[in-house]
Amino acid sequence: PLLSQEDFTDEDSSDEEWGIQPTKRRASRKRPRSVTASPVSSPLKSPSKKWERKRRSVRKEENEADGDRWCDIDEEDVEPPQPRFRPDREVGPQLNRTANYTPLELFQLFFSVTVINTLVKNTNAYGKKKYQGHKESWVPVTAADMYSFVCLVLYMGIAPLKTLKDFWRGSKLFSLPFPASVMPCRRFLAISRSLHMNDPAVEAANDQKKGTSGYDRLCKIKPLYGQILEASYTFFHPHQHISIDERMVASKARIGFKQYIKSKPTKWGFKLFVLADSSCGYTLNFFVYVGREGEPTGKGVGYDAVMRLLEIPFLGKGYKLYVDNFYTSPTLFLDLLQRKIWACGTVRSNIAGYPKTKRNDMPVKTPRGTIRWIRKGGLLFVKWLDTRGVTMCSTLHKAYSNDMVKRKVKDADGQWTVKEVPVPGCIKDYNQHMGGVDLSDALISYYNVLHKTQKWYKTLFYHFVDIATVNAFILHKGMCKLQNRPVLTQKNFREQLILSLAEIGSTPRRSAPQNFMLPASPFKVDRATAGRRACVVCKRKSPVYCSTCQKTLCFTSFRNCYSEWHRVASFMDSQQCVASLPFTAV
Repeated sequence: PLLSQEDFTDEDSSDEEWGIQPTKRRASRKRPRSVTASPVSSPLKSPSKKWERKRRSVRKEENEADGDRWCDIDEEDVEPPQPRFRPDREVGPQLNRTANYTPLELFQLFFSVTVINTLVKNTNAYGKKKYQGHKESWVPVTAADMYSFVCLVLYMGIAPLKTLKDFWRGSKLFSLPFPASVMPCRRFLAISRSLHMNDPAVEAANDQKKGTSGYDRLCKIKPLYGQILEASYTFFHPHQHISIDERMVASKARIGFKQYIKSKPTKWGFKLFVLADSSCGYTLNFFVYVGREGEPTGKGVGYDAVMRLLEIPFLGKGYKLYVDNFYTSPTLFLDLLQRKIWACGTVRSNIAGYPKTKRNDMPVKTPRGTIRWIRKGGLLFVKWLDTRGVTMCSTLHKAYSNDMVKRKVKDADGQWTVKEVPVPGCIKDYNQHMGGVDLSDALISYYNVLHKTQKWYKTLFYHFVDIATVNAFILHKGMCKLQNRPVLTQKNFREQLILSLAEIGSTPRRSAPQNFMLPASPFKVDRATAGRRACVVCKRKSPVYCSTCQKTLCFTSFRNCYSEWHRVASFMDSQQCVASLPFTAV
């Protein structure tokens, strides 16, 4: 038998009731051959049309005898025994349930010391190589610098601007003192340009294998890719309802495995297959799709993706998986049943194993809420007419369980009224539990840290930061629920995380930026702009500005733009300027 009795809540259920035993072969209807040769029995002549019609009628009779027909809602279906949920670990966060974890501690479960050290090592190796022969030498990155870099990456998701340099501008429109207090702009951009997740030597060796089976397309995002994956399924155990779907990470990079999905809001980018908890949206497992990898099973991309995502330790038995029609197939559902995972999903009518019979199918004009179903062993196929037809396949539902749903329909007078129509239980549960990946996508999109970049691996790095932050936030909610503590919003959670990262990160060599303002001047000058403001006369960089007219001007032994500006300026009284402080050094 495929399943043992202990896997069901119904102890008296038998394999015969569940229908998982292989069905007996139908008795073949053999006809005695005539001793004398005839035109029909001769191998040299094709069979007559009469004989073909007779064979088709025999097949039809056999199908009718086997009950291969669509059943009505009034016909009773046998409810399959429900699975007994037996996870290998207690569901929820896999942490000390009495401890009070800060947002930083939860985030460091994913971006651990090992992850940060890996980023520091590989970024330094690439930066040193990149800056060879340049006038400006590479300044090695420390772990504190990397924490400051991640801090600003998260901060830019809360307060997005068009360009990265806008965060360090000191004008009235862009007066943000926090970024400059964490890291200078030039330092942030230098780390961003040299950011690497893998050793450049390993990448160079992998490039030599291009065009062979040993070439790894995702070499640039490893080992961070594997470390984030391992942390995701280590520190959380899913509840009974899980779902699998695709996720698109927007990118315009010119890379061979960029995908296009017409039905997604983000149509161009990298496609990720994601396994998520349906109740909270926690990302349990995922992988980046780069095309055909390894030896295909011959059962389809959807089949291979589901089996790969479910190959995680500590999962257990009795899970209920929800997928869409890209993955659903009778072969997949029966194989999952052998692994003691029950499944439900929409199905395409042209898939192998789908019932082809038209007997008692829905007529052309069918009222809303009409249900037709067929049970084939452990598989249930259900058709339901809503605004359009929906077809489902399930291994855990009954055809109809007296569930109703409200819909707006027109009455005989053409007026819209609310009417209750029957709905199959599989469709009701599918609508409730299929949105695990969509919930995860929504939590990520609220404060997306994605920046425009020409490097595809940096796009995925930013997405890994998003996954780590959202998973840490979901762990925070789970711990607060267990301890009956108030839950932070995601925005407040990110704010506390950013401030904590800034505290353990590096600080600029000069003091933190301050807003200087003279008593009679409304103009504020940020110390972070010293030496970066252009003189209004010669356009060269100068740290000096007039304290009265607030114009940046050169005032050195080589250039006296201060006097020249006030001599030709017609809109200002030069005597007032001379009477005031001659200049202020920032």
